[in-house]
Amino acid sequence: MLYRLRGCNNCCMRTFITAARLFDGSGFLAEPLVEIEDGKVVSIARRGERSLPAGVTPIDFPAATLAPAFFDVHFHGARGHDVMEASPEAIAAIGGYLPACGTATYLATTVTAPLDITLRAIEALAKLIARPAQPGLARPIGIHLEGPFLSRAKCGVQPVEHLLTPSIATFDRMVDAGQGHVRLITIAPELEGAAELIAHAASRGVRVSLGHSNATTAETRRAVEAGAASATHTFNAMRPFDHREPGILGVALTEDRLYAELICDGIHTAPESVVLWFRAKGSSRAILITDSMSAAGMPNGEYFLGGFPVQVTDGRAMARGVLAGSVLNQGLALENFLRFTGARLDQALPLVTTNPAAMTGLDTGKLVLNATANLVALDGNGHLAATFIQGKRC
Repeated sequence: MLYRLRGCNNCCMRTFITAARLFDGSGFLAEPLVEIEDGKVVSIARRGERSLPAGVTPIDFPAATLAPAFFDVHFHGARGHDVMEASPEAIAAIGGYLPACGTATYLATTVTAPLDITLRAIEALAKLIARPAQPGLARPIGIHLEGPFLSRAKCGVQPVEHLLTPSIATFDRMVDAGQGHVRLITIAPELEGAAELIAHAASRGVRVSLGHSNATTAETRRAVEAGAASATHTFNAMRPFDHREPGILGVALTEDRLYAELICDGIHTAPESVVLWFRAKGSSRAILITDSMSAAGMPNGEYFLGGFPVQVTDGRAMARGVLAGSVLNQGLALENFLRFTGARLDQALPLVTTNPAAMTGLDTGKLVLNATANLVALDGNGHLAATFIQGKRC
């Protein structure tokens, strides 16, 4: 079968890629031939069903799977930069690092801070998101607000002095500052006014993730009925499971309407917990995130998450004796997941592509005609062989 985008001509720079198979976001195609032109996918065919132009040798990954490049919905920073810096230099440095990890797009994730600082960061990030994408660089495609409507009992390293009671007026100020780019907010559902805010956020097209929470089962279920869509870094900063009061964790694992994030670094969650999470959520509701902070891609030392210092030693990021994000990347998260669970690559790929896209409602995570040519080539163990961003090999 041959698919070709109408209207493209032969005068532009073209790239042809072949592999053992292709995952397009919904299914698999054996022996694919993918044509890229001007940063877009313009044709997808089976090899042998289409002739290559004279003199053209495709980029071949003979034992690999082609797939959409990864989308991280919970990402704070890398390469010594935090997204709340919200500067062109910070976003460019982050964008240069992520393709080597397989990630093409991410939600720039804030942490709790004084409201005026948060508003300035959101406004500046919105302007950067609105800029045209650059070939070879990963980019933010939305904003995730991790706070300030979080539980004091489960705030982790989030500064307790800047936590706020859920407020529709404050939420609207943040969303308006984001100029349509705030896509996700983490809320503790047990807080007074949380259910009303969740319903309001959903009415404005902002997805709500439940986390940093000591919520009971009943409080969590009210949030689901109000429109919550996901759970933030499942197991972490959550009320522990109890067989008589399963709490937020019990609902996150058993409620089919909820997606559920997980930090798969072997530090935040033990392999057995990863297996339990995947058995509960499956390939259609599980999302692998990094929760990475500015130390990702950097040596041991002191770095910043939002405005507070974090000490990083041998892959563990700590602040005030508490885990403070991670130095994980999505490529490694995928490899860890496959090793911990024994899942197949085809079961795992939605966790870094279509599931985060479906949860946020963003048009990414697919490798189809006219899609931006953001793709990866992976071996059977999920190891990254190559990344292409807007058709440019990184």
